[in-house]
Amino acid sequence: MGAKFTRRRFLTALGAGAICLALTSTVGRKLLERTPKVTFLHVPRVRPLHTPKVWLLPSVSPAPPKGVWEFRSRPDLSPAAVEVTKRAQGTSPCYILIALKEGAGEHGPMIVDDQGQLVWYSKYRSARDFKVQRYRGRLVLTWWEGRVLAGHGLGEYVIFDDSYREMARVRAGNGYRGDLHEFLITPQGTALLTTYNPVPANLSALGGPKYGAVWDGIAQEVDIETGEVIFEWHSLEHVGIEESYIEPPSDPRDSYDYFHINSIDVDHDGNLLVSARNTWSVYKLERKSGEVLWRLGGKNSDFEMGPGTQSAFQHDARCHQDGIISIFDNGAHPQVHEESRGILVELDEQKMNAKLVREYTFPGKLISTSQGNMQMLPNSNVLIGWGSQPFITEFSHEGELLFEARFPPDGESYRAFCFPWGGHPIEDPAVALEQLSAEKVKLYASWNGATDVESWEVLAGSRPGRLESVGAVSRDGFETAMLVQSSDSYFAVRAKEHSGRVLGTSVPVKL
Repeated sequence: MGAKFTRRRFLTALGAGAICLALTSTVGRKLLERTPKVTFLHVPRVRPLHTPKVWLLPSVSPAPPKGVWEFRSRPDLSPAAVEVTKRAQGTSPCYILIALKEGAGEHGPMIVDDQGQLVWYSKYRSARDFKVQRYRGRLVLTWWEGRVLAGHGLGEYVIFDDSYREMARVRAGNGYRGDLHEFLITPQGTALLTTYNPVPANLSALGGPKYGAVWDGIAQEVDIETGEVIFEWHSLEHVGIEESYIEPPSDPRDSYDYFHINSIDVDHDGNLLVSARNTWSVYKLERKSGEVLWRLGGKNSDFEMGPGTQSAFQHDARCHQDGIISIFDNGAHPQVHEESRGILVELDEQKMNAKLVREYTFPGKLISTSQGNMQMLPNSNVLIGWGSQPFITEFSHEGELLFEARFPPDGESYRAFCFPWGGHPIEDPAVALEQLSAEKVKLYASWNGATDVESWEVLAGSRPGRLESVGAVSRDGFETAMLVQSSDSYFAVRAKEHSGRVLGTSVPVKL
C-alpha cells in the first residue's frame, strides 16, 4: 500500500468491491457468455497500518529543581541551568552565550536557546568573555581561560570552529600573560587584548606606601598567526595615577589598581577606544602613537558631560554609528549611583559635549558591583549581561523589557552575548537506555553542540550490525526522552534535520 493510501480510501475501495459483487450476481453470466476468456488481475495484499513503537516522553522542566542540569545520556555534563522568566515578541533570533564562574553546577562556556535549554557546554572552569567572532572568514567561538589573580587574568585565548575543534591559541606578547577582560579579533587577523603588569611606585603622595607598586594597564594588538606584537600601549605612560577614584592600598604587598583596563574597541576611524574602570573614563587612543586623543568622563574629561552621562566603575565601552557610544555603567563598588544601567551616549567631537540618548535599567534598581556588558543587536535591541548579578535581559531599542533570564543564586558570568550560531560537532550523538520491561525501553538521546537536529530516529536490533528503524520523534531540548516498544538488545539513534537528512548516528548501545 502506498504511503498516501489513507483509511478513508481503503474503506471506499471496500465499498466499491461490494457493489461490484452485487452487479456480478445479476449480469455476471451474460458477461461470461460474451467473454471468451477471463483474465483475473492481481490485487496486492494490503498490509495493516504500522503501530507506533516510539513515543516522546515529557521533557525535563527548563529549570531543574536544584538549578543544575543532569543528563542520562551525558552524565559527564552538569552545568548550571538558565531559567527564562520572560520572553515576549520582538526578541532577537539568536543564541545566548555565557561562561558561568560562580555558584551552583559546573562552570565553563555555555550556549543556551531562548527557552533556557542547553545547546552546548564544555568544562573550562576559568573561562571568561565567551562570544562569537569572525576569523578567517568564518564564525568561531572565542574565550579566555587561565588563572585569576587580584581581579586580573593570567592565561591565554582560545578559538574554536563550528565543529568545536580548537583552531588556535593566542598569547600576549613581550613576556606578558593574557588578561581576561578583552579579546577582540579584527578583520585584519589580529587580536586586541588586555594585560597587566605590576610596576614599583612611590604612593606616599596619595596616602599609600612609599615602596609600593601600581598595576600598569596594557593594551596589545597581536598578529594571531605569528604572535607578533603590532601595537602596545601602557596606561602609566599616558594616564597619571592621580586620575583614579580609588584609594591606594596600605599594604605595600598589594599593587595599586589605579586604572583597571577592561575593554578595547575599534572606532570608525580605526583608532582605539579603551575603558578604564577605576578612573571612570573612556579614552580614545591614536592607533599608531598611542596618544590619548580625548577622555570621556572622569576627573579630566575633554567633553562637557551632559546630565546622566557620567559613568562610575564602568565596563564595556563600544563604538556605534553617528557618534554613539554604549557603556555598561556599574555605578558601584563603592556605590555611586542608585542602580547599574546600560547607557547610550552621543558625542559631538566638534563642540566636545556628551549627551545621554537612552538608559536601560533592571526592574527593581539592580546594583552590579563588578563585570557586565551591553550589546547592541542587529535589530536595534539591547542585550545586557549584569555581571556580578545572575541576570541577562534584552530590551527593545525604546527600553521595553522583552527577555529576562537568570542563573542560580550566586551565579556570575563576566559578560553575556546574543549571537546567531550553527554548531556541527564531530563527536557522535549520545544515547542512554533504561529497561522498563521485556518489551519496553526508555531511551535518552542528545548531541552536545548540534543546532540543526529536528528529530531523532530510533534503531533497534538483535546485533549491533543489524539495526532497523522502529520509529522517530521530534527533538525536545538538549536531551530527548523516548519510550520504545521493542524486545531487541541493541539500540542507536539517528539525528535528522528538517529535510530528513541524517546528520549523525550514535554508537549502538546494549541493554
